[in-house]
Amino acid sequence: MTAGTFRVMLRMQIKPGMDEAFEQTWYEVGDAVTQHPANRGQWLSKSAEEAGVYYIISDWVDEQRFREFERSERHLEHRTKLHPYRSGGSMTTMNVVYDMSRETVRRP
Repeated sequence: MTAGTFRVMLRMQIKPGMDEAFEQTWYEVGDAVTQHPANRGQWLSKSAEEAGVYYIISDWVDEQRFREFERSERHLEHRTKLHPYRSGGSMTTMNVVYDMSRETVRRP
């Protein structure tokens, strides 16, 4: 993850009792995202504070390439498989300014 990365964060509310099935389906269809040449990786996280809330974060080369993916058949198929589990959600997009992960921070 480097500065210049376009990051997308989805907040998904999953229908009660469907957490495990959602997680498994997300994992099974995840390569639809990660196999795209402009994708730098994605992560699924479960809220420690809100029941049934998940965050999906994906990093992209730039916004234009993400938007191309977002309009693609591949994305539509991916969303269709996850939709039955979802009761609500939102999307936030952002540009990474600094990356201070262990891999990028250089120390003397």
